[in-house]
Amino acid sequence: MQVEVLERISSKDAEVILKFLPERIRAAIIARSKEIDYPIEATLEMAIASFLDTEAISFADCKPNRGY
Repeated sequence: MQVEVLERISSKDAEVILKFLPERIRAAIIARSKEIDYPIEATLEMAIASFLDTEAISFADCKPNRGY
């Protein structure tokens, strides 16, 4: 089985990820997504990328070792 590497989280992947998150984190991501009027998958991507690299806006921008 081959896996396609994408620069973005798909909406299907976002649904799966949300199911595995604790309720308070899931609720916070959904609320933030509505607040900024972004799709859930974009909000998840920004949350993960900003955790890895505070200067990143998306996975494409993410350089985890920047600043170390």
